[in-house]
Amino acid sequence: MSSQALPQAILLDRDGVINVDSPDYILAPDQWHAIPGSLEAIAKLTQAGIAIAIVSNQSAVGRGMMDADTFNAIHQKIMQAIEDAGGKIAYIAYCPHAPDAQCPCRKPLPGMLLESLQALACAPESALMIGDSFRDVQAAHAAGVPAMLVQSGYGDAAQILEKSRELMPNILAFPTLSDAVEHMLEPTCF
Repeated sequence: MSSQALPQAILLDRDGVINVDSPDYILAPDQWHAIPGSLEAIAKLTQAGIAIAIVSNQSAVGRGMMDADTFNAIHQKIMQAIEDAGGKIAYIAYCPHAPDAQCPCRKPLPGMLLESLQALACAPESALMIGDSFRDVQAAHAAGVPAMLVQSGYGDAAQILEKSRELMPNILAFPTLSDAVEHMLEPTCF
């Protein structure tokens, strides 16, 4: 992919893309573990001059499963790990609300993506959403942002890809964020 074809901004889901996800949530800093290669992939995107935002549903906060201090401690661990690997996050958006709160920022609604695009001064078509779930793709579709899937989350990757292709027929899927970034930065991929 030539440098002109690279996205101006990449919007990353957190759990299942950057770090190992759990159906029981990440509720303490010691439960947060980066997916092998994800931090280095973020560093490569940073070195390529691409602005990176994290857009993440974090309903454990709204469900009362963790307090703000614990959430902030997890967040600090994530940011330190990314910085230690040479990466930089330009913006973070998260929705702390439970699914029944009907919050417009909670994926599959596009609120966090639109907020991030505005903060990064990036047009939707110049960005790329990388997620591991159908709701990531739904949010990207609603925001007018192209999307890519990674299959490192805990959901049924084949089913997620099949459903996603109903919204975005040409969506690409890769095993991990590292694989997706390698493909994106490969000189001959387009």
